[in-house]
Amino acid sequence: MSDEVTPANTLDCVGLYCPEPLFQTRESIDAIEIGEVLEVYADDPAAEEDLTRFAKRAGHEVVAVEHDGDQLHILIRRLK
Repeated sequence: MSDEVTPANTLDCVGLYCPEPLFQTRESIDAIEIGEVLEVYADDPAAEEDLTRFAKRAGHEVVAVEHDGDQLHILIRRLK
């Protein structure tokens, strides 16, 4: 994953299914400062599409997306 990015917060959504990872990501991104990065772990098959779509619609930046087996690791930078 991006070595130059240090997350402000890490959210573990492993074992949670739609829509819970989306709700928790939205709450967590609102809790960090603009410019900071939220790190999210999830294993819901819909999480990648849901979280990247949310980030785009909300005006945030998806810094990185990585898969480790069935687990998703995503970094989202808050821009607004």
